[in-house]
Amino acid sequence: MRLPRRTALSALALVPALALAACGAGSSSQATDSSSSGAGSAAPQAASGELTVFAAASLQGAFQEIGAAVEKENPDLSITFDFQGSQDLVASLSGGAPADVLATANESTMKDATDQSLVGQSTEFATNVLTLIVPEGNPAGVTGLDSSLTDAKLVICAPEVPCGEATAKLAQALGVTLDPVSEEQKVTDVRGKVESGEADAGIVYTTDAAAAKGVETISIPDGGVINHYPIAPTAKPANAEGARVFIDYVLSQEGQAVLTEHGFGAPGASAGASGSASSTPAGTASTTKAG
Repeated sequence: MRLPRRTALSALALVPALALAACGAGSSSQATDSSSSGAGSAAPQAASGELTVFAAASLQGAFQEIGAAVEKENPDLSITFDFQGSQDLVASLSGGAPADVLATANESTMKDATDQSLVGQSTEFATNVLTLIVPEGNPAGVTGLDSSLTDAKLVICAPEVPCGEATAKLAQALGVTLDPVSEEQKVTDVRGKVESGEADAGIVYTTDAAAAKGVETISIPDGGVINHYPIAPTAKPANAEGARVFIDYVLSQEGQAVLTEHGFGAPGASAGASGSASSTPAGTASTTKAG
């Protein structure tokens, strides 16, 4: 059967249009595939290489556990920690010591690092308060921040150290005068002298009291004094991706659970609500054994 000329021309005109539509559909499919491929390539990859973390001495137990978890999730990543007094860590950074992450035990030392352009944006990740520890058996008969300390060998942190700054604030808040036999550069040294029996009493963080061996904890009023712990990548990290992965884990639900297990309070917590902080009224004390 022969088609009229006009009908035949119309049918022929549809061929290019159909061909173009087919090509367009093919192009759209390729774009979708390309987009899907691009989305897949944007997925975060595991961190690798060497990562150096400068952290306050009071974080040692918690951060070592967190570090092990991060390395397990990132098998090609190797983490090295330096646990010191926060002020010493900032001084090391200022002197050119290489590090990728800085975590301090108070905000003022992190501010020192920020003012010197040593770190990037910081984020609070934990809180802590002070308590009193004595050797097991309490041979000096210490009952609190009171007259029982008169003849006792008390050890505290130096005032430039976060725990020492907090101790000074606590003494002022409670209206007591402390007469220590020594002032240490990091809280773990205070804890060590009490554990060894070299000191009769020491003022440490509740987290250090929980980690101590052969000591007893004497709960004291918190005086409204609480330390806020910030963490930040350094200004020029050698392993920026590793720093990001570590900080993200610290801030994650898993990381926060580890910190809680070690006695730290939640970020932004108020005094009396940090970790195992005591709300003991002034003039009273209770004793618990550790280790």
